[in-house]
This record gives sequence, structure tokens and C-alpha cells, in this order.
Amino acid sequence: MGKYRWRICALVFFATTINYIDRQVIALLKDDYLEPLFGWTESDYANIVIAFQIAYAVGMLGAGWFVDKVGTKVGYAVALVVWSFAAILHAFARSSAGFAAARALLGVSEAGNFPAAIKTTAEWFPKKERALATGIFNSGSNVGAIVAPLTVPLIALKWGWEWAFILTGVIGLLWLFFWFRIYEITERHNKVGTA
Repeated sequence: MGKYRWRICALVFFATTINYIDRQVIALLKDDYLEPLFGWTESDYANIVIAFQIAYAVGMLGAGWFVDKVGTKVGYAVALVVWSFAAILHAFARSSAGFAAARALLGVSEAGNFPAAIKTTAEWFPKKERALATGIFNSGSNVGAIVAPLTVPLIALKWGWEWAFILTGVIGLLWLFFWFRIYEITERHNKVGTA
């Protein structure tokens, strides 16, 4: 496979990082912006969180099947487009039900990250390197957990809470450019076999 596979691993790492940034935005904005603005109770916020969790669990049931059916390139792209737009939709929600709907869409679509990432790793890495590649891309979840608290409050402070959702969603859409430019199944990729 040559060294090109590490570019693919980097793409999956960044997608996982984006995945974890997007899911944390609401928690980071809850106390200072969303609760005071919308008058959420603890029950309201719990329902919003539950909407995400249930949708994520349901999404996991179908995400692997979907990625297998349409292929890694398209499956990963669809998941990322939908979760990016779901992240952006939060900026337009004006009720706890609106946030719950946006969270549910985010949850069901973010479930596609790990099946697509694992399939990508299986396609691009020999068995002896798959655990390493999986560890690298999975570390994106921890990087996302670090980057989100460092950036989201600053975005909200400078441009408003809506822009925290919009900009984090747009980052996912930017990732798509690199995904379509760099990724291809190994049988069709012209970089396979080169160092």
C-alpha cells in the first residue's frame, strides 16, 4: 500500500475529531447561552441529550449496513454531510423540541463515523497495522474533546452562540473536499504500490 495509506488514516483521524467537536458544542454552550436564552429546565436538557443518545444507538444499527451497501467513500461522505448539516441546524433551533430534533439528526448521522472509519482501515491497512491505524484515528475523539472546549466558547463569545454550531458544521463540509480528492478504494487508486 505504500505510505499513502497514512494520508487516509489522517483523513479518518480528522473526521473523528470533527465528530467529537460537533457533539460537544451544545454542552459547552448550555450554561452561558442556551439555558438562559431558552429557559431550559434540567428535564428539557435531559430530553435533548436523550434524543441524541437514542438516535445514535438506532443509527449504529443501520450505519454499518449502509456503508457496506454504498461503499466507504460514499457512505462516509453521506454521514459527514448529514451530521455537518445537523450541527448547523442547531443554530436555527428556537425551542427544546427544535434542539432535540437537531440532536437526533446529529446522533443518527454521527453513528456512521466508526463503521466507515473501521472499514476504511480494513481497506487500506494490512492486518498487522490495523490496530495501530485504529488507535490513531480513534485518538481523534480525544483530540476533539480537547479542541472543542478551547474553541467553541471563544467562537460564541466573539460571534454569538449560533456561529459555534455553524462553524463547527462547516469544518465537516470542508473535510469532504479532501475526502473526495484523496480517498479511493485501493483497487482503483493510482497511489497503491508506491512509497
